[in-house]
Amino acid sequence: MDFAHDARTLELRERLLAFMDQHVHPAEPVLEAQLADPARAPWAVPPIVADLRTEAREQGLWNLFLSKQHSLSNGHGLPGGEGAGLTNLQYAPLAEITGRSPQLAPPALNCAAPDTGNMELLAQFGTAEQRERWLRPLLAAEIRSAFAMTEPDVASSDAANIATRIRRDGETYVVDGRKWYITGAMNPECRILIVMGLTDPAAEPHRRQSMILVPRDTPGVTVRRGMKVFGYDDADHGGHAEIHFDGVRVPAANLIGEEGSGFAIAQARLGPGRIHHCMRAIGIAERAVELMCWRTLERVAFGRPLADQGVVQDWIAESRVRIEQLRLLVLKTAWLMDTVGNRGAHTEIQAIKIATPRTVEWILDKAVQAHGAAGVSQDTPLAQLWAGNRTLRLADGPDEVHKRSLARRELRRHREGAAEGGR
Repeated sequence: MDFAHDARTLELRERLLAFMDQHVHPAEPVLEAQLADPARAPWAVPPIVADLRTEAREQGLWNLFLSKQHSLSNGHGLPGGEGAGLTNLQYAPLAEITGRSPQLAPPALNCAAPDTGNMELLAQFGTAEQRERWLRPLLAAEIRSAFAMTEPDVASSDAANIATRIRRDGETYVVDGRKWYITGAMNPECRILIVMGLTDPAAEPHRRQSMILVPRDTPGVTVRRGMKVFGYDDADHGGHAEIHFDGVRVPAANLIGEEGSGFAIAQARLGPGRIHHCMRAIGIAERAVELMCWRTLERVAFGRPLADQGVVQDWIAESRVRIEQLRLLVLKTAWLMDTVGNRGAHTEIQAIKIATPRTVEWILDKAVQAHGAAGVSQDTPLAQLWAGNRTLRLADGPDEVHKRSLARRELRRHREGAAEGGR
């Protein structure tokens, strides 16, 4: 692996850092004021995001997440130029930069979840008609989308438990079920839901599920409420909805891929998404360390600056070591995904999903501690960053599921070695 960024990454990185300094960070207090405006439409994206999007497009910092693998100029029926065509390794350091302001930077660049994963999914698996109707406006940020998988009535950490039913009826499919924590679905700009559900209960476990496109305004789709995350409503990006599907009927052409391909599509969607989440989380950690250093240099306790206290210096040193270790692991994973594919990088993808939220949570905790009461207040971003990062240990599969799979893979390798005459 070459540890140096290539010329294009360096150029984009420089432009993105300038964009953050000149536009994103100054917009953070504007965002807070707009979110607090009583005249604001519920769950609507604050106007400052649209302003930043205009500037980002003009500067060519748009859809940076869309990799070469999913480039729309490679025969997918849409014109080129919609995505940057970067590799995972090229995009990773850019995602880290956006993590320094996670409420503003990713949506400003049209690189925010869940839209990024949904756009990659449609680019890779969607039909020409599906891409034209839904992918094109998503790439232009004219609409938003949501991914409906998690359910309140089953242990969704085992995806085989998903109980929402998708039943074929002539030229339509009928969807019945209940989903929750569907990110972005409260947003009035959310127009399309990608729903995962059961199409064939008698099939092999990993061939029972399928994915289907359900327009949010389809009769029978009821958005019940917005779910909170540690008390935060996350209204800046459309919250996390509980949705009921009662006899929801959509055309059979809305099926993504073929019946029974839901698990395979989900895995293809989640691989790049985990790189994005992890690199943004490293950006969060960098900002936490920065805030911790400034705070401890400014505050005096027991006759000297907090920064001179040994325990604080230990926190800062440990944070730097952990960030550097984590970044190398994530960059290695991105490189493997580019060179040997998601399957070849399976171990590393799971490793970063385990290590990143846990490590960043530790760093955020120390930054909160260094700030005292201010660390848990609304006057710094630390409390909300901690809540979002802690949630990552559940999102896209909890730690324990990834550890289980990782351990099985490691043990299998040794069992195979023993069978071949090894120890």
